[in-house]
Amino acid sequence: MPYRPPLIAREFFVADPPELPVREPGEEGLSALTSAEVVASDGKGVTLKGSTSAEETLVVQITVAGEGVIRVRLSEDPDARTRSARAISMVTPGEYGEAVVEASHSRVIVDAGSLRAEVRLNPWNLRFTDRAGRTLVEQDPGHPDISGRLRTLPFGRSTVDGAPVAYHDTFVAPADEAFGGFGESFTPLDKRGQRPLMWNFDAFGAESQRAYKNVPFYLSSRGYGICVDSGTPVEFDMCQSTHSAVQIIVPDDLVDYYVIAGPTPAEILDRFDGLTSRPELPPKWAFGTWISSGFFRDSQERVLQRATKIRERGIPCDVLHLDCYWQADGHWSDLQWDPETFPDPAGMLATLKDQGFKVCLWMNSYISHLSPAFAEAARKGYFLRRPDGETYVADTWHGSYPACGIVDFTNPEAVEWFKGLLRDRLREGVAAFKTDFAEGVPADAVAFNGMTGTELHNVYALLFNDIVADVTREVNGHGLVWARSSYLGGQRHSAQWSGDSDTTYPAMGSTIRGGLSHGLSGIPFWSHDAGGFSGTPSPDLYIRWSQFAALSPLVRFHGTTTREPWEFPPHAEQAAVEALRLRYRLMPYIYSAAVTAAETGAPMLRALCVDHPDDPVAWQADLEYLLGTDLLVAPMTSADGTRKVYLPSGVWVDYWTGEAVDGGRYVTVSPPLDQIPLFVRHGSLIPVAEPGVTVADDPRVSLLAFGPPEGESRTTIRDLDGDTTVTAVRDGDRLVVTAEGPKQIDGVEFVGPGVPVVIN
Repeated sequence: MPYRPPLIAREFFVADPPELPVREPGEEGLSALTSAEVVASDGKGVTLKGSTSAEETLVVQITVAGEGVIRVRLSEDPDARTRSARAISMVTPGEYGEAVVEASHSRVIVDAGSLRAEVRLNPWNLRFTDRAGRTLVEQDPGHPDISGRLRTLPFGRSTVDGAPVAYHDTFVAPADEAFGGFGESFTPLDKRGQRPLMWNFDAFGAESQRAYKNVPFYLSSRGYGICVDSGTPVEFDMCQSTHSAVQIIVPDDLVDYYVIAGPTPAEILDRFDGLTSRPELPPKWAFGTWISSGFFRDSQERVLQRATKIRERGIPCDVLHLDCYWQADGHWSDLQWDPETFPDPAGMLATLKDQGFKVCLWMNSYISHLSPAFAEAARKGYFLRRPDGETYVADTWHGSYPACGIVDFTNPEAVEWFKGLLRDRLREGVAAFKTDFAEGVPADAVAFNGMTGTELHNVYALLFNDIVADVTREVNGHGLVWARSSYLGGQRHSAQWSGDSDTTYPAMGSTIRGGLSHGLSGIPFWSHDAGGFSGTPSPDLYIRWSQFAALSPLVRFHGTTTREPWEFPPHAEQAAVEALRLRYRLMPYIYSAAVTAAETGAPMLRALCVDHPDDPVAWQADLEYLLGTDLLVAPMTSADGTRKVYLPSGVWVDYWTGEAVDGGRYVTVSPPLDQIPLFVRHGSLIPVAEPGVTVADDPRVSLLAFGPPEGESRTTIRDLDGDTTVTAVRDGDRLVVTAEGPKQIDGVEFVGPGVPVVIN
């Protein structure tokens, strides 16, 4: 019987990645940098001529790219750039005026303030230290095994038949080092023992290593981060092949990476976002509830009925999302209203605006070959092509929908044509677009600018979202997109959601992990489909997922079946709506955290290690998070109604009971179905407002005080009218509260035992 590959639990996709070649026995084609000599040196860095074990000459460049940031490049051509740079630039190196570079015949030091690179030239060795000289990370010297061969990939490159196929580097990993990042990875938070592949997949769910949003960046519990500037399918072997080394394999014309100092995750993310782009703060209304039509046939009549029912039932909601069926079935995504089911879209949008709703439309960058728009776009060369020059008509929907052309965003004429389609809808009154898919560029496609599909695949999502954000900003004054796919620097696209999760408790757990990993990759504004996407959630799962959604950075109800609260039993509707009212009550706190996240890159949904980096458990606890800095949220990820919650050091106050609980340990909780485990840092001042049915631009604010402070408590309320700093000081048996800024504090309510309050 002929050999066949083993069965797998998913289908192959038209846009699966090409695999790197497997090296034949022996080490032919493997070269390691063995020594180097200084060619040039200035106040920013050094250029070195390196010699390899294969008697090659390669160029090493080590330069300062900002305070606490050092760039390392290894290539044959000193001017080499990642192949994806032909489409887009993802990293912008900065400068540091106080950098110091020392170079001699045997040693080089590049000092970037809080980060130093120390190089021994012969034999080659590179390590990075903090300001005090403590080693943060060091290249693996590559000790041969008993056979005399290396078992890790050295700082060098690999060739097949004489042609380079990849550059690589390897770092020593102490046994207790933990790692986070790599984008929206649904696997456990600590990536040690995993092998993330930087290739945007249509992930067929949200419960595997296949990710919609990859980011070639990770941060370490030892106080540093590493970002690889490449759009190719980079592989990170995070101590999987050997438990003592991290290996980075870059199938590009060079390896080009940045080492970023901390020491805290928040400081690393701040520097990382400074390199790759700052997050864009979504409009304030975007932090309200988004309710979707669901993935089934819709109509203008049904949309208006849905809007009326939401308002009649007092459900907090700011955005109505219309999914695929606002367009004619079989024509997706030509961005034209279905004239039969939506006969007067402009009138509908005006009515919804009067009711206080914004409207978001689903779309993607694939156009069905059945759409009337397809033939003209194909004739004009607006789609990606096959190697033979024919339009690439691809099965981007896995057989569930007609094959499509993929709009080629490297073609300027195609970009302007596509923007025109979007502009028409925005001028009618649409507020934003949901940019679905964009993971479907096949490896063998050819772009207008000559790029291969492999080179374009990952960065295609950035081009797509940039275009939609640009035209939305042009018409509406904001650049919000609700994006499924992203890559390095994608935090500038201010709303991303976790894709097509199943309607199960385990899928909700994987979704939490995806959000935490994405937050550790510099992306603060993230969401997910409340209730799960594929299938119909049970009433209890609908409640539990609604609670998780209400305490997420952004919240949207969407699925293959309805997620409208009234379509569930009355107790489920009531619990879901109460969770949303809690969100709207907390909106001053949530929006304040959002403003800070946009400025710093620190996530809103924060893995515990962001605020407790020295706690080893904080790098492992991945089914809970901090929302902002003071609220600890532990969604119920099992139907049995009981879970363990890890509370970091300090004292925490149960939001529901006011009970103070000592941290630094796990506690077991069994909350009733209408409550999510929620703890507040003792002494915190949480700004709140009276919840309405939409997000208020200028709410009246009061404070929840969780235990009187021993000394001083402080919070900053950040809003459209500016910052208000609130200070609470214990004065004997009184609490004196002072506010400086535009907001007036209407009152202070204690959760738990309180003291008399004086507001100045």
